[in-house]
Amino acid sequence: MGIKASRSGSPHSTSDDDFRRLESDYKRLHDDAQRLITERVQLESDLSKLKKKTVRLDDEVRLLKSPPMIIGHIQDVLDKERAIVRSSNGTIFQVSLNPRLDSALVKAGTRVALNQDSLAVIEILTDAWDPLVSGAEIMTKPDVTYEDIGGLDEQMEMLRESIELPLHKPELFAKVGIKPPKGVLMVGPPGCGKTMLAKAVAQQTDATFIRMVGSELAQKYIGEGGRMVRELFALAKEKSPSIIFLDEIDAIGAKRLDGATSGDREVQRTLMQLLAELDGFDSLEDVKIIAATNRPDILDEALMRPGRFDRIIDIPVPDEDGRKSILTLCLKPMAKTSFRLGKIVERTEKFSGAELKAVCVEAGMIAIRQSRGRINQKDMFLAIDRVVDKRHNDSGREGLRVLYG
Repeated sequence: MGIKASRSGSPHSTSDDDFRRLESDYKRLHDDAQRLITERVQLESDLSKLKKKTVRLDDEVRLLKSPPMIIGHIQDVLDKERAIVRSSNGTIFQVSLNPRLDSALVKAGTRVALNQDSLAVIEILTDAWDPLVSGAEIMTKPDVTYEDIGGLDEQMEMLRESIELPLHKPELFAKVGIKPPKGVLMVGPPGCGKTMLAKAVAQQTDATFIRMVGSELAQKYIGEGGRMVRELFALAKEKSPSIIFLDEIDAIGAKRLDGATSGDREVQRTLMQLLAELDGFDSLEDVKIIAATNRPDILDEALMRPGRFDRIIDIPVPDEDGRKSILTLCLKPMAKTSFRLGKIVERTEKFSGAELKAVCVEAGMIAIRQSRGRINQKDMFLAIDRVVDKRHNDSGREGLRVLYG
């Protein structure tokens, strides 16, 4: 009987083991199935992202392969299907209009994109400033103040009366019954403080300050210089109250001559556009102009007359008091021993402000070279001699250029 009992219990034990094994296999397979389902969902998501990226890259490749379009302006609209346009190189064409374009936007003066082959108007573009013009706006105020400028008290007063006062207190001019000056022309030798005065004005006033060098307005293609001048003044009017600083205005303001080359004639067109903007039909209102040059002798008479630049401010080489004031400002932040400033002022006769600054810097370099922490009077005298030698060497090289071309 005992043997029978043990035999009868064996199948039950085997059955339990099989059940547990099957249960374990099922759980393992179930986990594998869940993992595979998760991986499948992740792969489908990755595939969808890759498809979208492929479509985007295909679009970019298609755009890169598409031919460039020509920029132009509509001069006249003939009807719903045709218009007269001027391309960027100045050529005028009669072209077709894209029927999808909004007819209300298609008008004279509108900036458009033209098909390179057929020159048909493909797209209406928003108006944009020339990069040279838009980049001329000074966003960060210079750190130069009127207190940093020495020897030009009278010139600073004239500049503030002509530029700052009309912007800050226009009612004073209305009370007297006069129109405020449109602008000033600063003339004087190089290095005498013309640009520093302009920087001080930019720092002092809250008006938009736009700086443009005359040579940037001298362009190669016909009409480009005049267009930039128009955009420059349009930007100033849009951002008014504003101040335009035209540095080295002699680059476009030279006297007009009969026997001029094609390049000279283009510069003259730019000058004529500048004259029209300064004294044209459109009022400048809260736009003031400061111009600077070290060659007033070559400027055109039309540019110099009252009504365009109402005040001409002469920025001379500093006199004895001016040199003392400039040297005091330059030496103020420097570590120095006590010395007689009057002797240095006497030895720097006919030095410009820039040369006086160079003397102080050179004296500091001499002290550094000798491992000293302070400058002395001997350093200043040696620096003066070096600046004088450099001036003579530059004059000699200029003479050789004139002699040998």
